[in-house]
Amino acid sequence: MNKVRLALFASGTGSNVMSILDYFKDHQHVEIVFVLTNNPQALVVEKAQAFGVRIDVLSNEIVENGNILSTICEAAAIDYVILAGYLRKIPADFIHNYPQKIINIHPSLLPKFGGKGMYGDNVHKAVLAESEVATGITIHFVNEEFDKGELIAQFSCALAADETLATLKEKIHALEQLNFPKVIEKTVLN
Repeated sequence: MNKVRLALFASGTGSNVMSILDYFKDHQHVEIVFVLTNNPQALVVEKAQAFGVRIDVLSNEIVENGNILSTICEAAAIDYVILAGYLRKIPADFIHNYPQKIINIHPSLLPKFGGKGMYGDNVHKAVLAESEVATGITIHFVNEEFDKGELIAQFSCALAADETLATLKEKIHALEQLNFPKVIEKTVLN
């Protein structure tokens, strides 16, 4: 059986990228081919290089061109694209070339707290402002609308009455680290 080939797209610290790289290291059926970032200063660049995986750093202008992204992924025989903290809208033509093959993680229980501008601390602050009793993560396929693609899985956690931004981020991070690699594995090997 040929391995399923993944590309990881990220823009920031790379914590999800690292958990995915660790999970699939020496995996029998899945391999990470490269990490792509639009942010040359992102910590993910250094982390991916230290892990020994190929890293592609592309400008925002380039990543807005879905044909270029498709060409890069097709040249590397990519089967699935994993958005692991990638903070750019995916171009429609790229989505059309990889239908139901682009997977995103979002730090809330969609459809709540999704859409344009809802990422990272913006989501967590909105959750706290609404005095939610629970939140979590959503893993979904990407379509042309922010955070509106078909749901793959959701995982939740309770919020304490005295929840802070720091404690909420810690809970969400723990859910991501535990569940995202397993859901990717199940989805791409299905």
